[in-house]
Amino acid sequence: VLGMFSELKFPVPWGHVAAKAWGPSEGPPVLCLHGWLDNANTFDTLIPLLPRGCYYVAMDFSGHGLSSHRPTGSPYHFLDYVTDVRRVAAALQWRRFTLMGHSMGGAVAGMFCFLYPEMVDKLILLESLGFLLAPEDTEAWLKSKRTVIDRLLSLEAKQQTPKARSPEAALQRLLEANTHLTAEGGAILLQRGATETPAGLVYNRDMRVRTQDRESLTVEQCVKLLQKIQDRVLIVVAQDGLLVPHKLHSRNHFVKALREAFESTLREHIQLVEVPGSHFVHLNEPEVVSGTISSFLTAQSTRARL
Repeated sequence: VLGMFSELKFPVPWGHVAAKAWGPSEGPPVLCLHGWLDNANTFDTLIPLLPRGCYYVAMDFSGHGLSSHRPTGSPYHFLDYVTDVRRVAAALQWRRFTLMGHSMGGAVAGMFCFLYPEMVDKLILLESLGFLLAPEDTEAWLKSKRTVIDRLLSLEAKQQTPKARSPEAALQRLLEANTHLTAEGGAILLQRGATETPAGLVYNRDMRVRTQDRESLTVEQCVKLLQKIQDRVLIVVAQDGLLVPHKLHSRNHFVKALREAFESTLREHIQLVEVPGSHFVHLNEPEVVSGTISSFLTAQSTRARL
């Protein structure tokens, strides 16, 4: 039964990467990647609704969920998360597999796919376009890099002990920070995202995760990369999410140009589906997206694989 799962741990030089798995280990492999500050439980309600023959592994990125934090003094670079995926794939001895990522996990999945296209069978992006948006200008880019360094040094100087909260307060704080989450969805994430201590619940995530250094791409790069992996990409966006197609033009020049590229050159090659719901639709209302994802997982590619 896909509701049953097992816990996995993969050794890495600074500790371990944690994951949970559903389905038969000999089935077609699907690696599932959660969003920023979330954890593997983000897929708890969706995976039981997907094809039973597949082997689903949902990992916790370093500094998230039950995975070890990175060594003292280290920032969290975006490419480190991509490396986490490569390490897990190597530990599982997977040569080719499907990637499914939500939000930041989608950007990690996209970058992994661009770097290791021979390893990716299909790419499923939930509320993600497969990469992170570039700042509008050089000054904004410089400011973002400076902020990463300053935040890291500030955190190190404070040396704060993680704050303990009552279960109610911990959930309330999570819901305030994620207005797209339902109370039920928040409670599911909290099960893996916090540890019980005598003083109360303490979030598991590493505070340094907030200092993440992003990898940003130009529109031209994004279009070229998407064309490389076309015919095996499903993008699911929620009508009230963060990437609503008919609202994209209001975000910035980058997204507007990207949308125009979708309309002109990518539409026939990449399946873009809009569904009702919020940024966490896959967790809050999984039945809204499970049918589309299941069909995509089981469909045979009609064109030659790239």
